[in-house]
Amino acid sequence: MGSDFDDDFAPFIYEPDPTLPDNRYLDREVSWLAFNQRVLELAEDPLLPVLERANFLAIFASNLDEFFMVRVAGLKRRIATGLAVPTNVGRAPQDVLADISLKAHELQVRHAKAYRELVPTLESAGITVSSWDELDDADKVQMREVFSQQIFPVLMPLAVDPAHPFPYISGLSLNLSIRVRNSRTGKEQFARLKVPQMLPRFVRIDAREGLGQVRFLRLEDLIANHLGDLFPGMEILDHHVFRVTRNEDVEIDEDETENLIQALERELLRRRFGPPIRLEVTDDMDDVTLGLLVRELDVTEQEVYRLPAPLDLGGLFDISRIDRPDLHYPNHVPTTAPQLMPSEPNAKPDVFAAVARQDILLHHPYESFATSVQAFLEQAAADPHVLAIKQTLYRTSGDSPIVEALIDAAEAGKQVLALVEIKARFDEQNNISWARKLEKAGVHVVYGLVGLKTHCKLALVIREEKGVLKHYSHIGTGNYNPKTSRIYEDLGLLTADDQVGKDLTRLFNELSGYAIEKKFKRLLVAPLHLRKGLLKRIDTEAANAAAGKASGIRIKLNSIVDEAIIDALYRASQAGVPVELWVRGICGLVPGREGLSENIRVRSVLGRYLEHSRVFSFVNDGDPHVYIGSADMMHRNLDRRVEALVRLADPEHLAELGRLFDLAFDERTAAWTLAEDGVWTRHHLDENGAPLTDLQTKLQQQAAHRPRSSRTGSRR
Repeated sequence: MGSDFDDDFAPFIYEPDPTLPDNRYLDREVSWLAFNQRVLELAEDPLLPVLERANFLAIFASNLDEFFMVRVAGLKRRIATGLAVPTNVGRAPQDVLADISLKAHELQVRHAKAYRELVPTLESAGITVSSWDELDDADKVQMREVFSQQIFPVLMPLAVDPAHPFPYISGLSLNLSIRVRNSRTGKEQFARLKVPQMLPRFVRIDAREGLGQVRFLRLEDLIANHLGDLFPGMEILDHHVFRVTRNEDVEIDEDETENLIQALERELLRRRFGPPIRLEVTDDMDDVTLGLLVRELDVTEQEVYRLPAPLDLGGLFDISRIDRPDLHYPNHVPTTAPQLMPSEPNAKPDVFAAVARQDILLHHPYESFATSVQAFLEQAAADPHVLAIKQTLYRTSGDSPIVEALIDAAEAGKQVLALVEIKARFDEQNNISWARKLEKAGVHVVYGLVGLKTHCKLALVIREEKGVLKHYSHIGTGNYNPKTSRIYEDLGLLTADDQVGKDLTRLFNELSGYAIEKKFKRLLVAPLHLRKGLLKRIDTEAANAAAGKASGIRIKLNSIVDEAIIDALYRASQAGVPVELWVRGICGLVPGREGLSENIRVRSVLGRYLEHSRVFSFVNDGDPHVYIGSADMMHRNLDRRVEALVRLADPEHLAELGRLFDLAFDERTAAWTLAEDGVWTRHHLDENGAPLTDLQTKLQQQAAHRPRSSRTGSRR
């Protein structure tokens, strides 16, 4: 679900508002665990297609792995180095770790239970995950052949004795702990066997499958039943499965690093050897084996998670990809934005002509990324009138047509600037690869400002038209990644507005230079001006409400933790401003508290698509100010990243986003609501047990039936 755990531990210097009560924030780590619980609730929902439920089980597992590798690891590192500071709710990190351990244990047990309850549903749909004992003789003969031909050659059993020290256990690898006895000497020994990560986690059993029936055997189960082949002459006494999670955080001192790429590559190599922070073992593991693992891995009792087999349910991604359309969400084909459709049926689309006529607000994945943003950049690369292309790249796919378009443009002699953020967590190695590919093609590749991640989503095309240079701009909420654009919900603005173009020109120049200094006309840019700009607008709403004028705040984002923003929203609520927060992930704000936040409602929508757009809407006494962009309300976004919000100008766009919020906060729309005590409650059925409106399905239907654009006048 795209959990983003970039380090947010550094203290933000904020003078607390003494007029507001204490205990007015929710713990960010506990709030994240509540988000992952919402993912788990989707996996538990019997109304969802069974393979989508398997996918949500895998997402939950993957999310939790990343949470431990970064957030838990960061807390532990700061405790160990003596640099720990109180959390956002003022608690000691040691206490928060205890809460995390308690809740994570509870959720992982619930996760394992959800898997066991899903297995019969999978079987009734013709998908069976068998155990070795459930196979008949013919199946076992076939699987022995698979083992000997495809698995045995890549296995590496490692003995542990005075001549063989305890082996290094790599992070997230699945392992078998094996106790064997020498049949000649009677001596017992321990061995470790890594389950190869390059092999499919679920091995297909092909023998005698009927129509519509597929069967699998877990890889570790197949290996465990052939241990005699790996330890000839030894008696296999016992075996168990275990898994280690390690600190995968990356730290680089950019001020001391002349070549950022080389430093990052060294740090990525070091990442593989980070200290263990979680040990998962099957609940049948004996105390002797567990004691050995705890001692050798140097983990605490709090870091040990005893769970029912199987471990590592992230492997369910393989099952969820089975080609059974009847067991997935109905197929959805994104539509082309009406404004980008050619006027004649056989005519070729012209993105520049369409954008020159009017601003275009794109809503992905309901509207196609390929026929809008991708087409914009590909047309720019091929257009002889285009002189320059400037773009930020945070995460993109390795075979990205966006990268190819930039390469084509550079090879055609255009000026091309790619501002690459190579520090995008867990995409670092990928980003290094295509950054070098761009450089070889002649693209000017820069890596942003020291100490700041470049997270804004910007593209600028300079085109000569009748001797005049025109700016064509795209500002979005999501990455320039064609693959994730099909599953991430995002907004983007295509505009030929001259002021937006001038703002982006200056911003790109400052990003490829040394600093961001001045304010912009249509943009709010972090780290200097974004928080200040939003605080000013929130305070204006509070003043308007106090004066009896029209007021209201609507915000959609991934996470909100920043104390200054939250306190401003509290003051607005106290002044009578109705506030609606649409939050996918972490929420540090307490809604519905009398005298503090009774005018604030918080909702969360999770589903087929990952809600990723950020919208900031202010009534402003009837002259609405509405922004979209890349920033969440987190310290990292506001203080340590380059972020950009653009103010929308077209009344139709403002109305469209207003309707989006109306739908999200309609009581007939399925969503989770946040209560004052920090508990999220799912409302997805009406009083008769019928499903409420699914927001994402509704938006799909609206996009599919949207008429071709009738607006052909000049751009506002």
